[in-house]
Amino acid sequence: VELVESGGGLVQTGDSLRLSCAASGRTLSPYALAWFRQAPGKRREFVAAVNRDGGRTSYADSVKGRFTISKDNAKRAMFLQMGGLTPEDTAVYYCAARASTDSIPIYITVADYAYWGQGTQVTVSA
Repeated sequence: VELVESGGGLVQTGDSLRLSCAASGRTLSPYALAWFRQAPGKRREFVAAVNRDGGRTSYADSVKGRFTISKDNAKRAMFLQMGGLTPEDTAVYYCAARASTDSIPIYITVADYAYWGQGTQVTVSA
């Protein structure tokens, strides 16, 4: 599945931003999904994940309470609503998908995901 992210940009500390991830020409219903991010010189890290049905979520401690992940199977898209942004949130954000026959599990490691988008840059100025 080909994933396409959008919604990144340059914002100021305290601002909000909404990232979107869509699958080109197909539904995301069979997939568990996640957002990861990678800052310059750092490893790609987990941000948030949602299970296949969209009813269960998990967040990295660094974003808990500020970010919200959601999956809209009707719109064939996944979203990451980000609030209270700080310069530490500056990174390239990637969406990832994993085909899942089980609706319950949430996957939170890079190795769990087979499909990745090209990334969208989020830059938060001080």
